[in-house]
Amino acid sequence: MDDKIEDAYQQWTNQPNLPENLVLDLNKMKNDSDQKKDAFGTVLSFGTAGMRGVLGAGTNRMNIYTVRQAAEGLASFMDTLDEATRKRGVAISFDSRYYSKEFAHESAKVLGYHHIPSFVFDDIRPTPELSFAVRHLNTYAGIMITASHNPKQYNGFKIYGQDGGQMPPKESDLITSYIRKNSDLFAINVTPEQELREAKIMNLIGEAVDQAYLEKVQTVNIDHDLIKNVGANMKFVYSPLHGTGKIIARRALEAAGFKNYVVVLEQTIADPEFPTTPFPNPEFPQAFDLARELGKKLSADVLIASDPDADRLGCAVRQPDGDYTLLSGNQIASVLLNYILAAKKKAGDLPADGTIVKSIVSTDLAPKIAASYGVATNNVLTGFKFIAEAIHHYETEHDHTFLFGFEESFGYLIKPFVRDKDAIQTVLLLAEVAAYYKSQGKTLYDGVQEMFQKYGYYAEKTIAKEFDGLDGKDKMAHIMSELRDNPLTEFNGHKVLSHADYQSSKLTDQDGKQTTIDLPKSNVLKYWLDDETWLAVRPSGTEPKVKFYLEVDDKSQDAADKKLAGCVDAVDKMIDKLMNN
Repeated sequence: MDDKIEDAYQQWTNQPNLPENLVLDLNKMKNDSDQKKDAFGTVLSFGTAGMRGVLGAGTNRMNIYTVRQAAEGLASFMDTLDEATRKRGVAISFDSRYYSKEFAHESAKVLGYHHIPSFVFDDIRPTPELSFAVRHLNTYAGIMITASHNPKQYNGFKIYGQDGGQMPPKESDLITSYIRKNSDLFAINVTPEQELREAKIMNLIGEAVDQAYLEKVQTVNIDHDLIKNVGANMKFVYSPLHGTGKIIARRALEAAGFKNYVVVLEQTIADPEFPTTPFPNPEFPQAFDLARELGKKLSADVLIASDPDADRLGCAVRQPDGDYTLLSGNQIASVLLNYILAAKKKAGDLPADGTIVKSIVSTDLAPKIAASYGVATNNVLTGFKFIAEAIHHYETEHDHTFLFGFEESFGYLIKPFVRDKDAIQTVLLLAEVAAYYKSQGKTLYDGVQEMFQKYGYYAEKTIAKEFDGLDGKDKMAHIMSELRDNPLTEFNGHKVLSHADYQSSKLTDQDGKQTTIDLPKSNVLKYWLDDETWLAVRPSGTEPKVKFYLEVDDKSQDAADKKLAGCVDAVDKMIDKLMNN
């Protein structure tokens, strides 16, 4: 084992006053060189989405020292700003994970040492409410302690900019440079919390922000008579999956007039163990196991779940046989969009300059729907901060009106008083859309099928290939370089008509002609085939995974499903070939 790794391990072991959980973790890896290598062989990467990692001791782990280092990076950056801007301070929220509250308060103590005010929620709150709080309180930045939908052993640290969106790349890169300058994790200064509270540098926030946020959330619903006449009695199930939606979502639903929904009681406990599901992720069927049981007992129309930090939302719809079918993130987004645009057209308030914003790896069904209503589509890079940037541009330039934003990964934004995906907004509108179809004797699933009949049958799948360990990054880089060095010309028996390399900002057609892509550079490749299939390849910014996104379009559901299955097999073969090169 590398001497540097052993030296780092010994430095941590010899550190006085180390928290008990880190002492236990160090003892566990005492005779495990692989664990030491993974914990101390590198540092947690900090990118435009912040940092995320496994909890534990080490430079490659989430702990109070790596959190302090991240907060010190933000504080050092803010020290370069003018005094009035610094004094606007930082809003801080946290979810229900292990050490989330501790990490939030440690961040405030680091900022406080720099005399930067902090406004810390008194208890767990959703990520979208943190985004709202930054805007509502006019702070310069925000910190959200969350690992979103990751398993229980993870936590994370996300920085938000003054518009309420995740910190833009320019500022994020500067913060990262300051983080790396503070390489001695044990030398970062903090001010005791009581001292900061007494000096009103660290401030607690709560109900006042809740009420302001909920007041805005009530503007999301469109047809209040529909909710009163149908939604109020509609049976559906909601689960916060042991997270931050447990209070805010329920208050929002009740204020909107939904009176007959039932919560999954076991999953309303803010438990960092996530004991009822291995994956607190509403895109996975297992997350709905308890909701499904409850739904069958009640004959509930819809099952809805938000992830632990309540920025993502998934749902399942009851079928004639009494079982439930999960909708994909793309399907949820499309049915929401279709309802919003139809309602606005009916009311006569569909703007001539309306636009939706989606990521480049999200469905092509949504642009078809938008175009049928005369609404434009703006494709942006993956990461909701790019949707937030587009909204900011529209509000500044007054050249478009934002109508809806989404990513295929179960993230949606309806009203831009928040600048991140918002499951609280979405649960209200999705319940209304379910009520709309119920009023016609139909379900959300029927609504999706109607869209398919009108616009084409779409099927999609995301394949995430994991690359754990220290050599994981090298393997991920190898896959991307192999694809760049040897561009695909054929996939699943079909020709590649064009491909995009968002790293070089070049779109290349089958004849080799190139045009420039007007987007920021990003490590993403995308291919369009001659049968209207597309494939995108992208390394995750927060997890050790390379993601392969697939979407197909055909004239029937069976044909689309068959085509997709062939593409999935082709991706598996392609991965094997790439790893063997």
